Amino acid sequence: MPEANGMWEGLMDFSFHRYATPRMLKFLYAIHLLAGLIAGVAWVVLAFQQAPVQGLIALLGALVGYCLWILYCRVALEVLAAVFRIANAVAPNRGDSQQQEYSESSVAEMVGAR
Repeated sequence: MPEANGMWEGLMDFSFHRYATPRMLKFLYAIHLLAGLIAGVAWVVLAFQQAPVQGLIALLGALVGYCLWILYCRVALEVLAAVFRIANAVAPNRGDSQQQEYSESSVAEMVGAR
């Protein structure tokens, strides 16, 4: 399956002939980082309303938690990107109505065997 030319074109492909997800990875990453930031700020604000000490502890916890959130989001989206790269490398390229068959030698070349 080829990738969509744009994010919106991929979303509007009702025949599902193109991958939309690889084009949306930057957007998904930004949305998840923004959601984590909003959650962390809300947690710190609510903790400061209770007591200053709770707010400081929440601030430290939010900083550590946000760093872990960034790491988690990055790894998860890199795994997703790798899955789509593998799918593009392994799946046969399709022409108009023809399906290309891979021989054993071409499969061995793709996986790096010699």
